Amino acid sequence: MSLRILLVEDQGESRRALTGLLHKWGFDVSGADSLQSGLAFVRAKRFDAIVSDIGLPDGTGHALIAEAKRHQENLKGIAISGFDSPEDVRLGKIAGFDYHLPKPFDCRSLHTILTQLAA
Repeated sequence: MSLRILLVEDQGESRRALTGLLHKWGFDVSGADSLQSGLAFVRAKRFDAIVSDIGLPDGTGHALIAEAKRHQENLKGIAISGFDSPEDVRLGKIAGFDYHLPKPFDCRSLHTILTQLAA
């Protein structure tokens, strides 16, 4: 079974590149560019994982993962963010993120996490 991933990234070029990479790795990916578009996907479709930036134009990835986990069981959250202090990681865990990758991140780390989730 392919992992169903919601990718939420407001930078268009980054979102397109990551979406392409995730597809290449064999994952089913939906892409959103904001908190509201991400929440619309969560309400309409089931996901296994959300990969989200923290800073979004209309809110935060923290708000997204907290709301998404209220709607979907067993959902895993992976934060990708330039905010990477220990406090940022702690706040991400409180919000519901299971993993935190600081930008710029090594794509191999993301691949390892997603492969483990798919197993």
